[in-house]
Amino acid sequence: MIDIACIVATAAIAVASLLTFYRLVRGPDVLDRILALDTLVINTIGLIVVIGLWFRTTMYFEAALLFAMVGFVTTVALCKYLLRGNVIE
Repeated sequence: MIDIACIVATAAIAVASLLTFYRLVRGPDVLDRILALDTLVINTIGLIVVIGLWFRTTMYFEAALLFAMVGFVTTVALCKYLLRGNVIE
């Protein structure tokens, strides 16, 4: 039963990632593209967690946590660069 749920979740995350990638490419301005990139990171984290559930191992959860931290830092850095022109003051 968990295998079927993981397949359905993987398909839903794949569709969400494709739609987010479309927004990343066709975004009207830079802020929409940054938001789409952050959403793509969240979709990737969800995909890593679903794969971890599917294979029944905890190694993927640690990878998802590291990916979440890196995604957060890059989003903050890009927004700070757009607002101030530099990342480190």
